[in-house]
Amino acid sequence: MLTYPQFDPVAFSLGPLSVHWYGIMYIIAFGGAWFLAKLRARRSPGLWTDEQIADLVFYGALGAVVGGRLGSALFYNFDKVLADPLWILRVWEGGMSFHGGFLGVMGALYWYAGKLNKRYFEVLDFIAPLAPFGLGAGRLGNFIGGELWGRPTEVPWGMVFPHVDNLPRHASQLYQFALEGVVLFSIMWWFSSRPRPLYAVSGLFGIGYGAQRFFVEFFRQPDEGLGFVALDWLTMGQLLSLPMIAAGIFLVVKAYLTVE
Repeated sequence: MLTYPQFDPVAFSLGPLSVHWYGIMYIIAFGGAWFLAKLRARRSPGLWTDEQIADLVFYGALGAVVGGRLGSALFYNFDKVLADPLWILRVWEGGMSFHGGFLGVMGALYWYAGKLNKRYFEVLDFIAPLAPFGLGAGRLGNFIGGELWGRPTEVPWGMVFPHVDNLPRHASQLYQFALEGVVLFSIMWWFSSRPRPLYAVSGLFGIGYGAQRFFVEFFRQPDEGLGFVALDWLTMGQLLSLPMIAAGIFLVVKAYLTVE
């Protein structure tokens, strides 16, 4: 049995300024996305300039943060926002929804694709392989912040989170780091390393993320205040992942049946 190390959420302080680990993970996530985007651009010289890549990451990051926070408020913490509206501004306290961030990114990139006169899915296919790196960094941030812990378990690697209770639990944040950050990134980076038809890369991301999220939710503690939202076993994360899987399958089929 393991014990959660009780990380200090503040990485370091500079006078009155406190730098939180959660914020550092965001810097790593978006900095890594920018670096990986430049690597991807080298595979297709002339299609993306350095300035376009920088703007692409900026708008993607903006959509992820705004959408993630609004999604968390709408899907998971609506009562908390009603009781304390300023909570939505305290991003450093945690509380981000992937599915909300996903919708935020899609909206921001739709606008940016029009500005560049590029096809929408050309932009999404380009950026989809970068997303798992940021997701992995975010899950490490969840673990350091001691949030989104797993369900009680008797497995030898169960971890006690003293700020929760004395029960050994699945360290589901690390499961998600491994699946979202390492496995999905490896698959997406390999798949996108060769020319693929339009929609295929975006579709694979939808299937890959949706399927692994649906699976890992069986080990993650249902969200406080929500519990199981259907059938006495389906969580909100699983419910929101089903449309992603369906859309991903549709896009992959469309990619390989459409002749351009």
